[in-house]
Amino acid sequence: MNSRPAVGDKKLQVRCPTCGKRGSWFDGPHGPFCSKRCRLIDLGRWLGEEYRISEPVGEAASQQGWHQEDQPPSAPDEAED
Repeated sequence: MNSRPAVGDKKLQVRCPTCGKRGSWFDGPHGPFCSKRCRLIDLGRWLGEEYRISEPVGEAASQQGWHQEDQPPSAPDEAED
C-alpha cells in the first residue's frame, strides 16, 4: 500500500532538492530526494550550517506580538498550608 501523493493516474513529479532532477521521488525510499547521495549531501549542508533558520524563534514570536506575559500562568505547585 503506497500512501505517497499521486495526481490522477500519473505519479506526482517533483524536483530533487539537491540536484534538481525530476521524478517520482516520493515513491522511493529517499523521497523527496532522488538518491541516498542527494539526501546525505542535503544533511551535510544542514550540519555544516550552510542552511539555517532565518531568525531565532524568540524574535519571530515577539514580532508577531507574543510576549512572555501573554502566556498562560503555569500550574501552581503544591497548595501552601
